[in-house]
Amino acid sequence: MNTLTTFLKIIDWQTTAVAALALLLTFICRHYGFVFEMPTGLIGIAVIFPLVFSIVTAFRRREDALKYFASLKAHAVALYFAHRDWPPAGKSQAVQAEKLVRELLTAVANYFQADDQEQALCRVYGVIDAFSLAHEQLRQVGVPANEVSRANQYLRAIIIEFERMKNIARYRTPVALRAYSRLFLNLFPIIFAPYFASVGYPDYPIAGYIVALVYALVLVSLDNVQDHLENPYDGVGPDDLRLNVAGVYTRMITGNTAPGEAVLS
Repeated sequence: MNTLTTFLKIIDWQTTAVAALALLLTFICRHYGFVFEMPTGLIGIAVIFPLVFSIVTAFRRREDALKYFASLKAHAVALYFAHRDWPPAGKSQAVQAEKLVRELLTAVANYFQADDQEQALCRVYGVIDAFSLAHEQLRQVGVPANEVSRANQYLRAIIIEFERMKNIARYRTPVALRAYSRLFLNLFPIIFAPYFASVGYPDYPIAGYIVALVYALVLVSLDNVQDHLENPYDGVGPDDLRLNVAGVYTRMITGNTAPGEAVLS
């Protein structure tokens, strides 16, 4: 049932339009006797190969985004523990660090889902700036300089991973390749209508329509899969990243467990 539900998510108006056009042109070609065989390998070369190449590339970018986001979260948690555990007794900066981790994860999620990304980007770097100032407070309460330097390295890693995630959102599948795939995807019902009309003609008239419908569903579904993977942050596809994790992570790191005590479930 879950498989069917997920599949239905990639069926949209473009699927319906291309399938309807393929069926209509198959009917017209049969009506006028315009039927002949065509090399079906042309579909693979002209449409399927670039589509699959785009899907593989988009999937690799999604996996990279997952890796960078995991690293960003891990370094943010490490900064919280640094502010909690490194200062001398009675001078813990845990409350401020918990607030900054929450604000950072929230700002990162909002950036990738915001319409005004310039303002959202300023918010992300505003939180990073606050973290940098918090490291100076660590120095003031007695944290050794080498540990403050390590905290700054954690912050640097967060900046790097965020910028890598941002590049994935900004630089996607090459525009020329995407235009090429879209063009031939929409042309294939017209080009191959005589071939669809020739399938089972004239003894099995329904066969040609079934083949035309299957080709349309397969090709447009592949195109929609690629579209869903193209931006792994927009929350449209079932495989997109779940960026709204600020609440989960801050509850996890600020639970009732004492420092150093194992959490058993």
